[in-house]
Amino acid sequence: MRGPRSLQGRLGLWLGGVLAVLWIAAASVTALIARSEIEEVFDAALQETAQRILPLAVVDILNREEEGIGQRLAAIRDHDEFFTYIVRDDQDRILLQSHGADPADFPAWDGIGFRLTDTHRLFSDAAVRDTIRITVAEPLIRRAEIARELQMGLGLPLVILLPLALLAIVLVVRASLVPLRQFRDRLAARGIRDLGPVASADLPTEIVPVADTMNGLLGRLSAAFEAERSFAANAAHELRTPLAGAIAQAQRLQAESSDAVARTRAGEIEATLKRLTRLSERLLQLARAEGGKLRRDAASDLRPVARLLVDDLSRMVGPGRIILTLPDSAVMSDLDPDAFAILLRNLVENALRHGQADAPVAVSLQADGTLVVANDGPVVPADELDRLTQRFERARSDGTGSGLGLAIVAAIAERTGSRLELSSPRPSGASGFEARFYLSSGR
Repeated sequence: MRGPRSLQGRLGLWLGGVLAVLWIAAASVTALIARSEIEEVFDAALQETAQRILPLAVVDILNREEEGIGQRLAAIRDHDEFFTYIVRDDQDRILLQSHGADPADFPAWDGIGFRLTDTHRLFSDAAVRDTIRITVAEPLIRRAEIARELQMGLGLPLVILLPLALLAIVLVVRASLVPLRQFRDRLAARGIRDLGPVASADLPTEIVPVADTMNGLLGRLSAAFEAERSFAANAAHELRTPLAGAIAQAQRLQAESSDAVARTRAGEIEATLKRLTRLSERLLQLARAEGGKLRRDAASDLRPVARLLVDDLSRMVGPGRIILTLPDSAVMSDLDPDAFAILLRNLVENALRHGQADAPVAVSLQADGTLVVANDGPVVPADELDRLTQRFERARSDGTGSGLGLAIVAAIAERTGSRLELSSPRPSGASGFEARFYLSSGR
């Protein structure tokens, strides 16, 4: 049988078991010592009884008119007779006996002192030159009953107090482990977006080295992730200038070349370089979403950001392609406007890229901070819908898009405590795609 796995259970079990064993051992030793002392007290009482009764019996016997006649004392009232006695002469004739005495319980005279039979403890004494002899007997069963009551008196508290002691141990251990459980909860709250050290000042001394080791591991993980994000951001940033130069060279080659095949290849190179430029921009946005500060100390209205961004995109795709709906009242949020612009741009560009070319993209920012971007188009299967927020996942296999747009939005949602919901078809129709971003206040 295996013991409990929890530290609390082990401490409770071991402390309770040790307490029970110590209590039983102490009670046993106490019972043995007490029984020895009780035996001495009973023997002293037995001897004292004999020595008190013997002079009275001698006076009574010597004042009798006839010798050798036995007499049984009558009881004044009913009572428990723990001591019985008989008085005999040197011829072993019974001269006097207590009302409850049974001569069969008294062996033949063999001198002054204590004797032990199978049923009684006896003490004998004599007077008048050993001619009048008294023997007092006490049943051994009485001593056994007293010893049993003593053991029960020592053991009964164990039955009552042991469960209470176990309960007290469990409560004390539980209270002592509260800092450890709080540390566990703080550690469980950590994630890839928050790898800061966990407070450990209130932990027991024995657990502090474990907490320090764990904080050291979190620090190394944070440094590793930060290095990864920094590399992606720096690489994307450094690619901007050479990519812009390469695009310019491809465009110049198209303008100056008289060879149609060369112009076609230059156009393909330009298109490829532009896709690489967009990918580098997405990598920069992803690094910002995963590592930057996404909330501000003060809230601001998000409507101007949404209006400015939609106007900018509308100039590129044409009027009427994007329909923006804004509430009359301000939509206040502490979300960084740049982060909001990044997530909105990615959602709108994703809708423009994958929606029907002749259908508008509906953008709605609601008063409660909910951002909805919907487009018409083919239904995305449920299994693909669940994978769209992963990096480099595309809804179509034609190679268009970077596969990072929804991953960037999902990263912003996770970092800010917001929620992103994707649905296809749209709730209001039988086709299309809808992204719903629920802004969290962060307060």
